[in-house]
Amino acid sequence: MSSSKKVRRYPRVPLPKGMLVAWQHSGLRKISPVSVLALGGLFISTPEPAPAGDVIKLVFEIPGGEVRARAFVRDCQPGKGMGIEFTVMAPEARARLSRLMKTLTRI
Repeated sequence: MSSSKKVRRYPRVPLPKGMLVAWQHSGLRKISPVSVLALGGLFISTPEPAPAGDVIKLVFEIPGGEVRARAFVRDCQPGKGMGIEFTVMAPEARARLSRLMKTLTRI
């Protein structure tokens, strides 16, 4: 039997007030709100998301500093946004994001 429920590697935290992320795809730079945050990726709200399977670069601010990463577009929803999975991130940025997620998932 298959289950329709997706198994997630990391807990996801909705961000009702949002957070902005600067991202780059095919030479174009955009700034968009983030509606869901996880240690493994984000959901970026944008009317014109990058296609699933593409790679984007992104940067965003969290308490403690900046996070720069490369990411793989896992899910593309035209008119809504895209779910991305982090593929490359500096260890210091990963540690900052991990600390933030521990705080957010405790609340």
